[in-house]
Amino acid sequence: MTEKRSLTSEEISAIVDGFEPIDWVQMELLAKLPFEKRLIPGLNAQEFAMAALRGTFRNKFPELSMPEINMKVLAYLTPVRMETK
Repeated sequence: MTEKRSLTSEEISAIVDGFEPIDWVQMELLAKLPFEKRLIPGLNAQEFAMAALRGTFRNKFPELSMPEINMKVLAYLTPVRMETK
């Protein structure tokens, strides 16, 4: 079994070539936070994305009620596998 090791900054930069530069200060700050607090930025981003999608669906389907729009958002974001018989 191979031993796990941390990637160097050069290795990480090679992987993410073409993306925005890595904010190492932000990464260090996040690494020092407890796990439950590191989740908060991701949850905030998810909430923002869902609100944006909800607004898009509200403009595209003005005749639908808010519960119907919420169901469209969930259907769009949730992979559902339907079995065919």
